[in-house]
Amino acid sequence: MNLIKKLVSMLSGNKPERQKSGRRPPKSSKARGSGSLVNSNVKKRGKSASQKCSSRPKARKTKNVPPAPPYEELKEKLPEFSKLGLGAEELASVLDMGYIEPTPIQKKSIPRILEGKDAIGTAQTGTGKTAAFSLPIVKMLGKGENLPRVLVLSPTRELASQTAKAFKSFSKYRDLNVLLIQGGVSMDAQVRALKSGVDIVVATPGRLLDHIRQRTVSLRSVKWLVLDEVDRMFDMGFIEDVSNIISRCPKDRQTLFFSATMPDAVMRLSKWALKEDAERLDIGLACSPADTVEHFVYPVDGIQKYDLLLALLEKIGTRSAIVFTRTKIDADRVSEWLVAHGFCVTTMHSDRSQREREKALEDFKKGKASLLVATDIASRGLDISGVAYVVNFNVPEHPEDYVHRIGRTGRANREGKAMTLFSSDESTALGRIESLIGSQIERRKLEGFPYRTEPVILAEPKKKRRRRNM
Repeated sequence: MNLIKKLVSMLSGNKPERQKSGRRPPKSSKARGSGSLVNSNVKKRGKSASQKCSSRPKARKTKNVPPAPPYEELKEKLPEFSKLGLGAEELASVLDMGYIEPTPIQKKSIPRILEGKDAIGTAQTGTGKTAAFSLPIVKMLGKGENLPRVLVLSPTRELASQTAKAFKSFSKYRDLNVLLIQGGVSMDAQVRALKSGVDIVVATPGRLLDHIRQRTVSLRSVKWLVLDEVDRMFDMGFIEDVSNIISRCPKDRQTLFFSATMPDAVMRLSKWALKEDAERLDIGLACSPADTVEHFVYPVDGIQKYDLLLALLEKIGTRSAIVFTRTKIDADRVSEWLVAHGFCVTTMHSDRSQREREKALEDFKKGKASLLVATDIASRGLDISGVAYVVNFNVPEHPEDYVHRIGRTGRANREGKAMTLFSSDESTALGRIESLIGSQIERRKLEGFPYRTEPVILAEPKKKRRRRNM
């Protein structure tokens, strides 16, 4: 009888009575599978893109911050750095990293940036440009917040990774979170970090735009925008992406451009992106190799480049060297050639996965491989200590790249040597380089090498006196 009463009640449209136990009746099949209810469940499960973007991080991830030594104690140890307006937290991190005196670009940039002025900084490679902008920004950030207030754009993953590490080191004594956003790895960890709250984002343009399109990051809170190695972004075709990102940042911000060279195209962009009173912070001869680098050219027939490279490396011995090639195919071929002749080689170019690139760089830094064969992906900003030699297997297509490539050696006031293998079909490219640096590059001949065509050796050019970069 009870079953009949329930059926009559359901057919008449009345809701079934609750059981005496107080439990709700089982869900009907409609509750499990009707279209309208399924759609409502989907809306509850997944946030819209706008909700992702607008929602603030629920809980900021804090880090353990050691106390900084007293300012007066740090001032005695770092008298020159203390004059720049940095706090005890920044001075302590500088001391931890072993720096004693600031470089010229740091002396000139840090006070100006602390004043809140837009700036365009140019200096030779290896002169500490990253510290020139990261130290004052860390000082001005103060305490950590939830949304990113600093955005640093880098042209390559390797440079972005190195810049992120620098920010982490310089913010050791402050509760600031740094996030590296780059391609080649999953976005999931980056999204989780963004939800946990970050203060500083160091990113490559492509991956950052991926996050912007998916609304997993917002740039509306950015107060400091830094374009690092901005000329390289032009060379790599990132100008549209960079302009898109800049347009999404608040107009009320401080903008900084840093690079070793500032061609006309970059200056045109700066007029749009920077304030009218932006300062030029030029140090030394930005388009000249550092005085610590001895560089020269070996003329040779193109067909003999592989053999001459072997002969030069055998003469160098086991000391660390970077061999630069113009293309990824050349990098792989040169690596295979060197491995076949008994050299311990690691290879890095953009067709390698991010994990492979990181391992290649790490193996070279740790001395597991004495040779790094790479494209220009490794020529910008990477601080690899102890590189004794740089060899250009090809003459660089862009003259600025020559300065960047040979700048991987002779760093931190150490001496280094750079050699370029030059064939007759590369005369135009070599001429552009010599025009850029304002001097003729010395030609040399490797004694004992069986040249097919005897190289023409020009008279040794007179060396110009230049100001030192440190």
